[in-house]
Amino acid sequence: MTDTPSELLRLASADNFRDVAGPGDGYLTSDGKRVRRGVFYRSNELQLHEDDATALADLGLRAIHDLRGAMEVQAHPDVEVPGAVWHHVEVAGIPMEMIEGLHDTASAERVMREVYDAFVRSPGARSSYAALLTALATGETPQLFHCTAGKDRTGWAAALLLELAGVDRETILDDYLLTNVVSSATREKYLALVAEHLGPEKVAVYEPTMVVEPAYLWTAYDAVAADHGTVDGYLRDGLGLGDDVLERLRERLRT
Repeated sequence: MTDTPSELLRLASADNFRDVAGPGDGYLTSDGKRVRRGVFYRSNELQLHEDDATALADLGLRAIHDLRGAMEVQAHPDVEVPGAVWHHVEVAGIPMEMIEGLHDTASAERVMREVYDAFVRSPGARSSYAALLTALATGETPQLFHCTAGKDRTGWAAALLLELAGVDRETILDDYLLTNVVSSATREKYLALVAEHLGPEKVAVYEPTMVVEPAYLWTAYDAVAADHGTVDGYLRDGLGLGDDVLERLRERLRT
């Protein structure tokens, strides 16, 4: 395992691709260590240009974990990255039937909070996140995980890894909110399609489903606190992860 350069690799065809460790030398942990770079990466869907696929191959990726649903995968299959084995670890995202009939911003925000609550409380989501974290702990590194936009399903997985590394929650929130910065061009493209096909008045209605907000992430944390007390309790009792997996993840995440 080797650390990557401190510069942040940017991909033209996957704008929410980034190192889980954060920019620079990696995020600081509560005990003065840093999150190790070049181990785990996160992204939106891998509809990659050839140059970007080569860039990912050059990182030495060994595994790609796709959190999207079967229909999402079928509609936009990942481009193959040489050297990386693709794994499907489905987590339910934003249900299409719940957003097709949105009439106002409040209902869109409510849908998003329900999605984040389900990340913690849905048996299917717990099973998939357990499988993902176990694979990240036991498989060869570097590894990448992603969903469609790389913001919700992927954002919760990244938050859990930073929690395990010992990063403070304010920094975790800041990292989560980076999606709104790095993928702004993609968001504007889709909002333009909403305006074209549904009318300009619908842009404000659908925008909450295309961004990340502190309230969304706090909804997941609130469910963790209510059901398991702590993130550690959620990882152990909710996801069923043992000391071996959790310690292996911490070893990989921390310098």
